[in-house]
Amino acid sequence: MKVALITGITGQDGSYLAELLLSKGYTVHGIIRRSSVFNTNRIDHVYKDPNAVNGEAQLFLHYGDLSDPGLLTELIYNIRPDEVYHLGAQSHVRVSFDMPEYTGNITAMGTTRLLEAIRRSGIRPRFYQASSSEMFGAAPPPQNEQTPFAPQSPYAVAKLYAYWMACNYRDAYGLFACNGILFNHESPRRGETFLTRKVTRALAFMLSGKQKTVYLGNLDAYRDWGYAPEYVQMMWLMLQQDQPDDYVVGTGEMHSVRQFVEDAFAYVGIELEWRGQRQHEQGVVRSVDTRWNHVVRSGDVVVQVLPKYFRPTEVDALRADITKARQKLGWEPQVTYRDLVRIMVDYDLLFEGLHPPGEGIECEQRLGYGWIQQPPYNVTGGLDSYQRLPVKAERQLVRTIVELLAEAEGKW
Repeated sequence: MKVALITGITGQDGSYLAELLLSKGYTVHGIIRRSSVFNTNRIDHVYKDPNAVNGEAQLFLHYGDLSDPGLLTELIYNIRPDEVYHLGAQSHVRVSFDMPEYTGNITAMGTTRLLEAIRRSGIRPRFYQASSSEMFGAAPPPQNEQTPFAPQSPYAVAKLYAYWMACNYRDAYGLFACNGILFNHESPRRGETFLTRKVTRALAFMLSGKQKTVYLGNLDAYRDWGYAPEYVQMMWLMLQQDQPDDYVVGTGEMHSVRQFVEDAFAYVGIELEWRGQRQHEQGVVRSVDTRWNHVVRSGDVVVQVLPKYFRPTEVDALRADITKARQKLGWEPQVTYRDLVRIMVDYDLLFEGLHPPGEGIECEQRLGYGWIQQPPYNVTGGLDSYQRLPVKAERQLVRTIVELLAEAEGKW
């Protein structure tokens, strides 16, 4: 039985990766930061208290921090992992402009501390470094492994440092280290301050009468958005190869923030039109399905652009060229941009107790993501994550999900 260590296990990617590895029979260890409030929402549904299950637990959590090299060395030495997946970081690009020193300390130097802990321990695990498409920055699309880096944020600079450190430890010490240069990847577990989830969560709130407007930044930035569970499968695949290497991971599709907003709203029957320009632009409801006209009406301003959400230096366009991953690993994304929008909207409607169109959940079922155990409530740390539905309502929501899955299975 293989043993894996995951930093950032409580994040979007870490939670999916933990589920994937557990489904493959791994024993999984995760590093979490000490906090006065619970911060394990994304993995609570797969965690079993080792003290209560008579040695049957396969997921173990350890307090630690990427700023503490001594503790990292101790954890590596005691756990003796076969594989280390380094996902932990200060990962919000816009926030990195406000906290550049902290971003460098955790995202950049934290990687060095972990690599050095591995070297000093004498353990020889395979190492995955979560690199980012933000490292390409101002480089024109499409971007691949040979594209020159041109980072445009403290986050991207820190990730680039970490990328080169992984390369250096591979060359200097023979460490089996892989960089996954992942383009934007989203899911129902994406943090609520990240663009895509901010939009789909706000849409669900609007349709439940809790919110009127969502506030956004640059609508004309283009990104390559993929489905996070697919990308963690790729992380695992990289570490199963005979030789370590670096891979770009994305879909090859590119869409604007504006288009994502339009498509999310259109999926539930709301058509938008745009008024104003750039930093003062508004998204206004042109038409709305009769199902929702008691909460959203024609003429409502549902999107408002605010200057404070623009980055000091913008990244205009990111689109992955996955030729290398396709040829060497046989990897091809299955979930399209269109599917992704529907998956995220479906689940955020479910989390609000609303019945979704269901095309996204049907897509998940059709493509075989049965190893994902999505809880029937929001797990991403917003206020409502701690305000669980009453038991009766939660059971009804579980039934709704089961019915949708059964309906999807019947179609296939």
